Amino acid sequence: MAFEVRAVAKYVPLSPRKVRLVVDQVRGRAVDEALVILKFTPKAAAKPVAKVIKSAIANAEENYGLSREDLYISQIFADVGPTHKRWRAGARGRVKPILKRSSHITVVLEEMEEEQATASRQ
Repeated sequence: MAFEVRAVAKYVPLSPRKVRLVVDQVRGRAVDEALVILKFTPKAAAKPVAKVIKSAIANAEENYGLSREDLYISQIFADVGPTHKRWRAGARGRVKPILKRSSHITVVLEEMEEEQATASRQ
């Protein structure tokens, strides 16, 4: 019986396009492997993504009693959050728009099947 454990970080002040570059690197991996990858990823989005994964791991251990070694990232995605619209003065009395984008990061963890777990530990 596979549990689905999720964690969501809302209103992360990074553009979803930039967050998706980091999220695509860890999709489908074991949680410990994903955290190691994120630790050495030189992108600003790596820190909030790692934080959400750690939150999902804590939810799985605390609420469902699942083992950390058996968890993998089954789904992870970055949705578009609200955009703050700002303006900057342009030449000849014009206005240049500045769009400050934000993201919602969602992580869904599942338990590995028996054959997956033994293959990932080797």
